[in-house]
Amino acid sequence: MHFEVKPVSRKLTDQLALNTIEQIHISVTDIDESVAFYRDVLGMKFLFQVPGRDMAFFDCEGVRLYLGIPERPEFKSTAIIYYRVDDIQQVWKSCMGKGVNVVSKPHMISRMEGHELWMGFFNDPDDNVAAIMSEVPLAS
Repeated sequence: MHFEVKPVSRKLTDQLALNTIEQIHISVTDIDESVAFYRDVLGMKFLFQVPGRDMAFFDCEGVRLYLGIPERPEFKSTAIIYYRVDDIQQVWKSCMGKGVNVVSKPHMISRMEGHELWMGFFNDPDDNVAAIMSEVPLAS
């Protein structure tokens, strides 16, 4: 038996396209300590905490950040979240003044047309790594 393979033409709308992030989960071990860190130290907009459940939510300009104690080991998150800031040095200084654990101080990652990309890394109370990043304009 012979099968002829023909290329399949699909419209863009027929293809899977996961383009919008609605929510990101970060695994924590102490929900109250984590809420205090993300709200009071990092200054994130606290939305709500689910009564009787180890879940809390923050708004990151339209993307919901979900802090929670995983229900099962396979739900433990391991992603690094990069938060965009306007002035990386000012934000870093503010975080350090609040006792944030440093992983890597802000440093230039790459020079691009018109700006440099800078990043700095830190830990939350559960040793999850997070980063701040900024596009620093080149001096004229």
